[in-house]
Order: sequence, then C-alpha cells, then structure tokens
Amino acid sequence: MPLTLKEGRDCERCVGRLRDSLLEVNGVQSADVDLASSTLTLVYDPSLVALETVERRAEEIGAELGATIAHRIVPLAGMDCPDCAAKVEKAVLKLPGVLSAQVSFTASRMVVEYQADRVSLDQIVGRVRSLGYGAAERGEPEETPSVWQRHKLAISTGVSGLALTVGVAAQHLGAPQAAVDACYAAAMLAGAYYMARGAVASVMAAAFDTNFLMLLAAIGAVGIGQWAEGALVIFLFSLGSTLESYTTERTRSAIRRLMQLAPEKATLVANGVREDVPVREIAVGDVVLVRPGSRLPVDGVVVAGSSAVDESPITGESMPIEKGEGDEVYAGSINQTGALHVRATKAYEDTALARIVHLVEEAQALKAPSQRFTEQFGRIYTPTVIGVALVLGLVVPLVAGNFHAWFPRSLTLLVVACPCALVISTPVAIAAAIARAARMGVLIKGGAYLEQMGGLRVAAFDKTGTLTTGKPSVAEVVAFGESSAREVLRAAASVEALSEHPIAAAVVAASRERGLVLQEAKGFTAEPGRGAFAVVEGTPYWVGSVSSLAGSGVDLSPAKGIIEEWQRKGQTVVLVASGRWLIGALAVQDTVRPNAPRAIQQLRAVGIRRIVMLTGDEDATAASVAASLGLDEYRARLLPAEKVDAVNALQEQYGRVLMVGDGINDAPALAAATVGVAMGATGTGVALETADVALMSDDLTRLPAAIALSRQAMAIVRQNVAFACAVVLMLVLTTLTTGLRLSAGVLGHEGSALLVILNGMRLLSGRRVAAEASLAKPESTAHRPQCRGGTRLSHQPGRRGGRSTP
Repeated sequence: MPLTLKEGRDCERCVGRLRDSLLEVNGVQSADVDLASSTLTLVYDPSLVALETVERRAEEIGAELGATIAHRIVPLAGMDCPDCAAKVEKAVLKLPGVLSAQVSFTASRMVVEYQADRVSLDQIVGRVRSLGYGAAERGEPEETPSVWQRHKLAISTGVSGLALTVGVAAQHLGAPQAAVDACYAAAMLAGAYYMARGAVASVMAAAFDTNFLMLLAAIGAVGIGQWAEGALVIFLFSLGSTLESYTTERTRSAIRRLMQLAPEKATLVANGVREDVPVREIAVGDVVLVRPGSRLPVDGVVVAGSSAVDESPITGESMPIEKGEGDEVYAGSINQTGALHVRATKAYEDTALARIVHLVEEAQALKAPSQRFTEQFGRIYTPTVIGVALVLGLVVPLVAGNFHAWFPRSLTLLVVACPCALVISTPVAIAAAIARAARMGVLIKGGAYLEQMGGLRVAAFDKTGTLTTGKPSVAEVVAFGESSAREVLRAAASVEALSEHPIAAAVVAASRERGLVLQEAKGFTAEPGRGAFAVVEGTPYWVGSVSSLAGSGVDLSPAKGIIEEWQRKGQTVVLVASGRWLIGALAVQDTVRPNAPRAIQQLRAVGIRRIVMLTGDEDATAASVAASLGLDEYRARLLPAEKVDAVNALQEQYGRVLMVGDGINDAPALAAATVGVAMGATGTGVALETADVALMSDDLTRLPAAIALSRQAMAIVRQNVAFACAVVLMLVLTTLTTGLRLSAGVLGHEGSALLVILNGMRLLSGRRVAAEASLAKPESTAHRPQCRGGTRLSHQPGRRGGRSTP
C-alpha cells in the first residue's frame, strides 16, 4: 500500500521505528518498508487486527498510509442462519479491491476493508443486497423495521403450520386427495418462501447452505409422493429458524442497548438561551444542561453544579460518583441528584461510549480461532454430505436395489448431517460473552483474545498507575520532642499549601482527611528538589528532604532509625524542622489501589498460578509493594524495552502471559504479551488502541471476572461442539442403519441448533461469573515476592515503639 513519511522523517532510522512499531500490533505478521518506492508491504490477520488500528499506529510514528484503504463496519439485516455470514463473506470478497470481509451472524455486522479507488462502499452494499440481505453504512441511522420485517419468519411459519394442520385434518376426514395435497402444497409454499430465497442466493454464491439442503430434501419428498412429509419438513425447519432468530436477536440486542445509552437530543446552553438540539450537532466547547434523572449526552467537564453520577453503563462501577466543577463525565452516564452544566470536550463520534460501541461491534465481528475452524470445517463438510447423499440415493439403489428404501434415507441424510449446530456453537457464545463483558466495564477486542484469556496461568502487572494509584499519599507521621503527630502534620501542610509539588499536595490532602485547620503561612520560599520554608503563627518551619535539612545544620539523630526503616521500605522521607530542631517526619509513598489485594486473591481463585510485577522503580519500593500484595515475583529498574524482554522470558518459561499496564508507556509490553490489558480506558484513547482488552475503569477486580467469563465461555463452546457432534453422529448412524423419518431428522437438526444457542445465551446473565469472582478467598499460603536476581525477600515490619501516628 502507498506510504508517506512526514517531512524530515524519510530516513532508515524512522523506517526501522515504523516497522518495529507495526510489528508490536497483535495480528501483524510482517511489515516491510521500501523507502525508495514509498510502499509498505503488510501481512496481517484480519480476524485479530483491523487495518484501521495499523493506520493509527503508523500515524503515531509520523507516517501516513495511502488514503485509498477504507475500513467500515456495515450493519446487516436478514441474517437468519450461520450460513448467511459465509455467503455474504464469499460474495463480497469476490469484488475487486476488497481486502477483507468478516461477517458475524450473531452480531449482524460486517467489518470490511477495501481499496476505495477500486471499489466503493455502495458497490459492497449493493452486492450484499443482491443476496437478499439489508445493509447500511455504519453511522447512518438504521431503518426501524416494521412489524412485518420483525416477525416475517413467525408469520410465514404460522401460515405454514395452519395449512399443515388443515391438510392433516382434511386427510383424516376423508377429503379428496387433491384437496389434501393442495393444503400441504400451501404449507410448503408459505414456509419455504424465505428458505427458497436463501437457497437461490447460496447457489449464486456457490455456497450450498442449510436452506438449499432442506429445500432439496422437501422437493425429493414430494417427488416420491410424500407430500405430508415434505410439508412437515418445511414447517419444522421454518419453526426452528424462527426460534433461532428470536433467541439470537437477544444476543444482538445487547450491543443495541449500548448504542441507546446516549440520548438523541441535548439541551444546549448558549448566551443564556436553552435549546434542545440533536446530540450529533453538539461541538467541542459547547455547554449542555443535564437535568437530574437524565443521561449525559457528551463527554465533557462539569463547569457548574454538583451531582451524583451513575457511571455503571460505561465503567461498570456500581456506586454513583460525586461530580463537581472540574470533574470529567462521560456520555451514557446517568445524572442522579442535581443539575449539571457540562462543557463538551469531544465530538459525539469520539466519546468514550462511541468508542466502546465501535470496539464491541468490531470485536463481535472478528472471529476466534475455534470459530474459524468450525466454519472452514462446515464449508468442506457440507459438499461432502451432498456427495454422500447422492451416492446413497442414486448409486446404492442401482447396486443393491430397493430405491424406495434408500432414496428417503439419502434425503434424511441431507438434513441430519448438516453441521448447523456445530457452526453456530462458537459464535453465539463468543458474541454473548463479549456483550456481557462490555456491560461489566471490560472491552474484549475480539473472540481470539476471549479464547486466549481462558488459557492464561501467569499475570504480569505494571506498578505505577496499575497496582498503585500513581499518586503519592502520606503513609505515616512521626513526632519528636514535645510536638504531637497532628501538630507536625498541620505545620507541614500549612507550609506546603502554597507549593505545587505532588508530595506537597499529598501532605495537604492528608491534613484535610484528618480534619486539621491550616494556618496562614508567610514568607513562603521553595527550592526545587529540596523543600519549602515559611513562617506559621510566628514560628519558622522548614519542610524538606533528608539531604536538604542535613545540609542546613538540623540535628537528624532523633530520626536516624525511622529514616533508615522508611527508606528500606521504599518510602519517601519528608522531614519537618523548626529552626535547627527536628520536630517530626512524614513517610510518603505511592498508594496501593484499594481493590488491588482483592483482585490478586480473585486472580488466584480463577486459576492464575503466578503473579509478577514489572516496574521501573527501585528495588526497595518494588519489594514493599510486592510484599504488601503477596506477589510471587517482582522485577525492578526496568526500561520499557526490558519489560518486553521480561514478558518474553515469562512466556518462554510459563507459556501464555497476561500483561496489565496503563496502555501508554507499557505499550510494547502489552503488545508482546499473549493478552495485553489496559487500565482505565475511559481516560485515554491510546489504551483502547494498544491493548487486546481494556478495563473501562480502574477497578482491577474486573480482570478476574473477565477471566472467569472467558473460561465459562470456552467451557460452553466445548459443550456446544461436543453436543452438536454427538447429535449429528447419532442422527447419521440412525439414518444409515435403521432409517429415520425425514421429519424426525429435521426435528433433531433444528432442536440441536436451538439448544446450542440457548446454552450460549446463558453467558448474557453473568450470574455464574459474578459468583466465581465473589467466592475468591485469601490464599492459605503466604506468597513472598521474589526479586529479579532470584533472591527471596521476606517482609518484616519495623518497630514503632512509642511514636504516635494520627
């Protein structure tokens, strides 16, 4: 594809950076750049990564791919069976210029990538419509289906059933055979209308599907005079298709409910005038009014008002969060108590909700390896079944005789050997699990990653911003001499209140949490990296580091032991002095996330055997955090490239590895891991682009719940595959040995497909997943962290003696 490098970047070093960056994207197999011809030769797996993602990664490096490559999600209509997806894919891929087409029957979506200078979206949509299916470009309002469109299968099935019933009654009442056959013919015509349309489309696409096989079987039954059997076959198949359609629609509605989270209109406030306008017309910088009980229409910042906001539709967070001036809010959240004025910070298409919908749509269309296998198996298997049936119905009677015994068996074989239940066994479970995960606040970007999560046994975590909050806080306050710990903290906070340093903010926050009233500080001066000085209530105070106070002549002997203890634990020491006398000390550290210990316990409960922390921090800090969380191992002082090496080493030693990071500076490690998970994706678009899985909030307990969901989904897939294969094998053996009525074969075929769908839909409820996560218990054996060099470390809390802590 064409490639353009930005000015000043056309050098081998930039080309190497581009190549290396593209190869970090999961699913990209090779990337060769020819600088002389400005072309990029890319080999990638469209079921794992979209070309759109590759383009964005290239732009981050400073390159622009040819604008002729387009990526679209096309909503489809009329997808009534898994064979529909195969037909559409095959037909669209035949168009010149189409690079990839992935169709999901369960999501009723097609992800298509094409060369815009060779084929247009109108041509692609036209090809889909020529097969008898509806299609529209993503972003355009989808047509609201009429009552007939929503229930056409049910109506035709009802008419077919009514005509069949009348025919059976007429036959029992002794009506003329012509009248009885007319009723059976009416039953077949009513029930087979959509089946015939699908069969014709399958023949045109050279993909013989279930519709074709069923229609062939019914025609064969009529050909040998079994009108009642043919009508019953059509009715049972139509009934099964109707039930499958309604049950599958529930899975599709999960993503549709996401789309409906944002209101269609917003109250725009401009020059004191309020006006209701379509949400799509809200521009960045506009201010909207959100009344209590209403959903937020945009991502933005609160400029006036305060309220409790329910963000569970976006982040999965169950408790409402208090929002006030300056706080971020997200489209789709529910304003509960007070009115809010919100300034839009993103256009409608760029909101967190829109990104979630886009990614879930794309994820449901991308296929898991097991799904691709069953589909490929079905495409080879179905023609084989047709060949065997022809031999059984035409060749065997010529050799063995008894045409009336073998030909009906061949018709039944066409029906019972069709692998519908097998083909649909995986996509229903995958789509249901992805939709369920989205409601939990977890974005899984494809069936492949959902499948891989089920086999994970090792998890690696970044520290800062992942296991910890990334914000310093006061862990301990110690007083010396006659001062109390509260007096030391109040004095330090009064001085630091005028500073903008992160540690100063932590000291001030700690004083407010304890209800301390700060005093006015005069003569404030600050020295970067050393500390701050001010006079509070006539007393001079110096708040600073150990080296700064030691250099100022302050006697540090009272704090010698505590300084060594805190530094050994990786904490930052802040000393407080009045004149030349040391009055107190504060230990400041990056706080472990409140939900991190529970998340670690739950990960062990769902089968993660080894948990490792990878961090760029010093050994002391890493050892303290690892010990407090009970991790198995930590590796400290790692640069981003060394984190990649650590992930690769873990994969060589243990197999599949999960990597959790903030999605920005951990991007290389996330890409190197089997599954990369980004934290807090509502706040950063980079996280959504880099990781395979994104937690929409900073709640780490969503991760073990997602792993439990993945394992349950894979268990259901295995159940479905085993059940589908067993039913097909039983029906085929029965047909070949003792014989089986054609209608009984249809009943077994449709019943197995329906049971497979219902089994997969159990994932939508999420009850078992929630139960598994809540049952996580602390490990009975203490986990001691192991450092990078292999030395075992034990965590021994230091003695505090008579020191007071507020």
